[in-house]
Amino acid sequence: MADLVKAGTRGVQRRAHTHKGPVREFLVLRLGDDEYGVELTGIREILSPPPVTFVPRAPRTVVGVCSVRGLLVTVVDLRRRLGLEPAATTRRTRILLTTGPAEEVFGVLVDEVRQVVRLAEGELELSSNVLGGDVSEHVLGVGRSQPGDEMIILLDLARIVGQLSESD
Repeated sequence: MADLVKAGTRGVQRRAHTHKGPVREFLVLRLGDDEYGVELTGIREILSPPPVTFVPRAPRTVVGVCSVRGLLVTVVDLRRRLGLEPAATTRRTRILLTTGPAEEVFGVLVDEVRQVVRLAEGELELSSNVLGGDVSEHVLGVGRSQPGDEMIILLDLARIVGQLSESD
C-alpha cells in the first residue's frame, strides 16, 4: 500500500499504475460486509437520504420516492435488488443518483460510500457470469487493485435501474 497517495479530493486514491491501458474509476460502496464498485461516470450525485415516501404496490425493491431540488426520484434499495436482506438506515447510508432509461433519475440506496478507486484494464476481470444466478446480470466483473487486496464486485448500475419493471 506504499504506492497509494491521497489525492486532493477526499477518498480518491491514486496509484502508480504498472499496467498499460485505459484506467476506469469506480465508486466503492458497502452493502453489509461486502464491497461493491460502480463506474463513477454513472453517478450524478451522492446524497444523504432525504425523507422517502412509500409508494403502494411498487416493486419490492423500490423503497419509495423522494424530492431532490424539485425533481421526483424513485429510490431503489440495492440490497433488495441484489437479493440481500434489507437493513435499517444509518448515518452512513447514502443515495446515489443515476440516470436510467428515458433519462429518468433514480436513487440507489447503499449502506455506505467508501472511496473512489482507479483500476487499469489489467486489474479488472470482466465477466457476465462471475456470481451466477439472477445477480450475475447486474455484475460487470471483479476488480482488485493489488495482489492480495480484497476483490471489489463491479456492478452495472445502468442495468440495475433499467430492469426494474422486468424483474419485479
